[in-house]
Amino acid sequence: MAHRRCLQSFVRHATALICLRKSPPLSTLGILTTKPNPVITTPKLEPSWFSPWSHFRHFSSSKSDDSDNEVEVEESSDGEAENDEVAADLDRDYSPEEKEAEAAAIGYKVVGPLQRSDRVFKDYEPVFAVVQIGSHQFKVSNGDSIFTERLKFCEVNDKLILNKVLLLGSPTQTIIGRPILPDAVVHAVVEEHALDAKVIIFKKKRRKNYRRTKGHRQELTKLRITDIQGIEKPEIKTDGKPLKADAKKPEKVATTA
Repeated sequence: MAHRRCLQSFVRHATALICLRKSPPLSTLGILTTKPNPVITTPKLEPSWFSPWSHFRHFSSSKSDDSDNEVEVEESSDGEAENDEVAADLDRDYSPEEKEAEAAAIGYKVVGPLQRSDRVFKDYEPVFAVVQIGSHQFKVSNGDSIFTERLKFCEVNDKLILNKVLLLGSPTQTIIGRPILPDAVVHAVVEEHALDAKVIIFKKKRRKNYRRTKGHRQELTKLRITDIQGIEKPEIKTDGKPLKADAKKPEKVATTA
């Protein structure tokens, strides 16, 4: 133990002498003399195996703080980028051709506003259709109301034509598209633009002191289906209710004791 202590003290004295003997370069001395406000500079020490101050220590607390800050900066930058894209999309001016092309890609076409003289709502007909709007499919009949994602370029009381019809059906026949029926059309009217119920988004990273809570309400458009075209509609009999088949009563069998 005594020899180790002697060696350690010798190494300390030797490193101190080596540091004192080293002098700064002449360029730094000239700069220091010319400037009115001198700045104290320390000579750069060459790393060696016996210099204890050449190694830097990284504590876990500072490291985790840096990682948390980086994650927060990345998430904030992503959120700002999404908000900028949405704002730019809303502020952009579309030409009529661009509006029509985007609406056709989603699966609808704006005909125009609903007039007071229009009689678009009809009685129920036993016909149904499967319609695609965006990335969602709906099974609809005459008089049904559906909620879709917010449709652009249309206002309340606008008449729409849903042209992506995948299937038509009635009590007598069924027509299946490959994948779309070109001659089939579904008419609808925009009733309102609304917001869906709030959804809570909660993020957590354990042992990182990281928690984020956000809320989101999806924008929706309510459509009322008014007519389905492209299939033969059966006639509805209004004379009376269809006759029910007579129920057979079970016959009693006499049993002998």
